[in-house]
Amino acid sequence: MKELTQIRQAVIDALSEAGLYALAAFPDRRAPRDTASTVVAVGAAEGTALGFCNYLGQQYDPEQGTVTECYGKLLDGEISVEIRAPGASNCEQICEQAAEVLLGGLPAGIRPGELRWEAICWEKETGMFLRRGSLRCRAVFTALAREDGETFLDFTLKGVMKQ
Repeated sequence: MKELTQIRQAVIDALSEAGLYALAAFPDRRAPRDTASTVVAVGAAEGTALGFCNYLGQQYDPEQGTVTECYGKLLDGEISVEIRAPGASNCEQICEQAAEVLLGGLPAGIRPGELRWEAICWEKETGMFLRRGSLRCRAVFTALAREDGETFLDFTLKGVMKQ
């Protein structure tokens, strides 16, 4: 689902901008074992309609003289975060930084809810300390359709710039 990928990437980008080494769960490459890392995944998501059957109304562009139909979608989901670090205190410090980002540094389209953290534990397989967390959130997506009715753009996470 493209929307889940957008949420995950927005969280990874926000964590990276805060100076954390962040990557997607099940990446093509493994995180280095001597470097602290934050692994992000988006799990259980449930979609609901926004507006009347996802229809939000029309936008008029005076410069182009065109009308664009606006659509919206809401997703309730859970972002999971795994922090691994060589030391317990380092793991705790990264957790605090990640919490700040998750609760106040995500794009406007991701509205944070409850954030939960498990206790720090030792992970024998990696030889690092591990702390798992999860954030319940609501994500808002918008899409546009041109007046001709033939051009429909993909749903995009609100507050994320298009490249």
